[in-house]
Amino acid sequence: MSTQEHVRPAEADGQETEFPKTVMPGGPEVPDEKTRAEKLREIDLFVLDLDGTFYLGDRLIDGALDFVNDVWKRGKKILFFTNNSSRSPKVYMERLAGMGCPISRDQIMTSGDVTIAYLRETYPGKTVYLVGTPALEESFRQEGICLWDCGDAGPRNHAESVTRDRTEVEPRNQADAGQTDMLPASRPDIVVIGFDTTLTYEKLERACTYIREGAVFLATHLDINCPTEYGFMPDCGAICAAVTLSTGVEPKYLGKPFQETVDMVLLRTGVSRERVAFVGDRLYTDVAVGVNHGAKGFLVLSGETKLEDIKNSQVKPDEVYGSLGEMNRLLCGGTQDGRTAGNDPGVWREFRK
Repeated sequence: MSTQEHVRPAEADGQETEFPKTVMPGGPEVPDEKTRAEKLREIDLFVLDLDGTFYLGDRLIDGALDFVNDVWKRGKKILFFTNNSSRSPKVYMERLAGMGCPISRDQIMTSGDVTIAYLRETYPGKTVYLVGTPALEESFRQEGICLWDCGDAGPRNHAESVTRDRTEVEPRNQADAGQTDMLPASRPDIVVIGFDTTLTYEKLERACTYIREGAVFLATHLDINCPTEYGFMPDCGAICAAVTLSTGVEPKYLGKPFQETVDMVLLRTGVSRERVAFVGDRLYTDVAVGVNHGAKGFLVLSGETKLEDIKNSQVKPDEVYGSLGEMNRLLCGGTQDGRTAGNDPGVWREFRK
């Protein structure tokens, strides 16, 4: 299957359908095309999600590449930001290049990047037990994060396969004679959990043990599910939920929708926050990071979130679009199916109920 093939969500009967037409989250009247186009043109930096927004699996979402190219033609900026910490930025660069969208390193950012920056600033020199993929481990190592190697119960500047190393200790008192306590020789300062597609029960058990023993609990991002072209798979937030249920400890989450992400984006790009729009398919991360921190939050209905989810959400997007393709039609002043793109009063009224 070509990596440049475009995709639309499949319905129950296997028939292709158009993405939902745009709906507006507020206002007494349906805005006209000119008003909506002007809102897009006010943005100087579009921070685009990847999974469920730019592509699904190995396939581009219809119109996504056209949107990026037309934004660049207008002298505006694109920054890809994904909460998916299972891959390195280099892998994302190669993947996007294979889809016809070559970018430089400063045009891609991940929740792993934000976590590394946070560790270096807040916990310099501290040891980290990382529950993550080899790609994430390599990124941490390259940035000088001191990773904990359970194989010898001590810190190293790289991560290898781990086996539990427990050390026998003397009985605490005479009443304990005949019993042997099996305790870890020591522990890391911090446990970081990412989107680990190589997760094992041993990794989960060690993370819980270290956290119970007092290690700081951090997570690269809070996404519960990762969208694929076939459905969804458990993401970092789902792994953290298991650890929290076992330990009673909640992690500090990084990535979207948290302040550390916005600060890093603004620092790297130099764009003022009111001219920034975060665009993605999730209300609680992609949209929330914008609307909660002084930027814009645009929702696309090409991934996890469905139209009916918005009504019951505490996070309300500044704009809602079917896909990046619809955003591009508005940005370029085009129409959809012979009608003005984005002006579907029936759908808009349904959203407002």
